[in-house]
Amino acid sequence: MAGKSTEPESPKKNEKFDQFYTEVKEIEKRDSVLTSKQQIDRLLRPGASYFNLNPYEVLQLDHDTPLDEAKKKYKRLSILVHPDKNQDDLERANNAFETVNRAWRTIDNDESRKKCQEIIQEAKDMTEFMVVEKRKKLKKEGKDTKVEEDDPSIMKRSIYVQTCKLFADLERKRKDHEARELQERKRKREQEIDEEQKATVSKEWQKNFDESRESRVNSWKAFQESTKKSSKKIKIFKPPKHKAESR
Repeated sequence: MAGKSTEPESPKKNEKFDQFYTEVKEIEKRDSVLTSKQQIDRLLRPGASYFNLNPYEVLQLDHDTPLDEAKKKYKRLSILVHPDKNQDDLERANNAFETVNRAWRTIDNDESRKKCQEIIQEAKDMTEFMVVEKRKKLKKEGKDTKVEEDDPSIMKRSIYVQTCKLFADLERKRKDHEARELQERKRKREQEIDEEQKATVSKEWQKNFDESRESRVNSWKAFQESTKKSSKKIKIFKPPKHKAESR
């Protein structure tokens, strides 16, 4: 992946990562005990269509969580937001339930799961590269190379934001491609309808032409016959012969 740092990790960096990992697990533990209403609110919060593009975000999982563990989390969450358990908030529960099911279908499919994991990894690599570049710039300017991403919570937030951007970009491209395909199918269908209409008109004209042929032939014969009869009735005027005068 372009821009990925190859420098060995220092003990200090490993300590920060351990701290960061601990904080993430604490957040997951806190979120895992959310009530049905809180989970529905989380899944349908403002901007949900943007955030929920990441199925691991929906199911509150690390992207490297084993599939069997992910399935257990999916089942627990789907039961929690199931419409049968939320009759007083049926419409929102239905939407939340479908969001959870859609996320699981994405993870359960080998190809789509791999694509999601690649996107999340790319977001991490891009964020790490950005941090490295910021340090280089500060060092070049003779300043302290400490950056705000040294705070694990800020680093986590940066990775999260970058992940959302990549998923959103992928969704935008998918919709653009879908719109182009729809437009092309519409154009082809309009062309087919136009050709079908032309063929129908041509076929109808030929049918009418064939059906009227006998009538035209009979009319012509009748005209010919009437012409012959008329010519027989017409007497040709013959002038009298000229007689020479006698003197």
